[in-house]
Amino acid sequence: MDKLPNPVDIAVPGFIALVLAEMLIARVRDRRRYCPKDTLTSLMLGFGSTIAAALSAGLIYTMAVAVWKIRLFDIPYAWWAWPLCFVLDDLAYYVFHRSAHRVRWFWASHVIHHSSQHYNLSTALRQTWTGFLSLAFIFRLPLFLIGFPPAMVFFCAGLNLIYQFWIHTEVIGRCPRWFEAVMNTPSHHRVHHSTNPRYLDSNYAGVFIVWDKMFGSFVAERDDDRPRYGLVKNLGTFNLIFAAFHEWAGITRDMWRAPWGSKLGYAVRPPGWSHDNSRDTSETIREKWAARERERN
Repeated sequence: MDKLPNPVDIAVPGFIALVLAEMLIARVRDRRRYCPKDTLTSLMLGFGSTIAAALSAGLIYTMAVAVWKIRLFDIPYAWWAWPLCFVLDDLAYYVFHRSAHRVRWFWASHVIHHSSQHYNLSTALRQTWTGFLSLAFIFRLPLFLIGFPPAMVFFCAGLNLIYQFWIHTEVIGRCPRWFEAVMNTPSHHRVHHSTNPRYLDSNYAGVFIVWDKMFGSFVAERDDDRPRYGLVKNLGTFNLIFAAFHEWAGITRDMWRAPWGSKLGYAVRPPGWSHDNSRDTSETIREKWAARERERN
């Protein structure tokens, strides 16, 4: 059981088949859903992410085992442990994902996934090259400390990632109400990827949208405010290196120029934060939008 397969590797042919199927549907319905340059950039970023993950996998697994050796409980590979692990891993993902939008250090790695102005299944493959550098793996360390075997946690994490693939689409509208109430869906995740002020920094769920409803970060998609995708300030280029590292370069530049007392803030405060309030964060963007809406009404 310590050598479980990586479910993502098994799912790759299915990912490719679904992307091709969505391309055909988009060609019939609306060609704008797929931009060749954007899709190629997503695929290449995904390929680079796979290489980066392979290079760091051994070290991450070693750290996981080291924490597991001082575990609080001995959790076996029992039938009940699997769903419990899956649910707690999804909660850990929610905490990571929320942090990845609220702490610029984590955002520097996660921003790659949001850098496309298109929303289709190829966007799901647009993944980071610097996950190890941003220390994203630390959010799963509590699971090993509790006592879940590393192989079990990584397998559940792979299933979580597979689930998230299908929600990156505009082909599917809304799912049945009971499903939308509990699970993350294309509708919920379109909100998460949008730059509309109403939708900024919401719907962080991986599999279960109930986390957002429990912790106050849920926003429903509205027909009168269709999502616009990308970043508040879009990249303006399909350059892979720029896409992968531009936010790290931005942090370095800001910390170099900032006064000594403000340098750390450019790494640990929210994206858009500045020591002189010359930039907008998601909060200030929402506040200005809300003020305009009040004046209009």
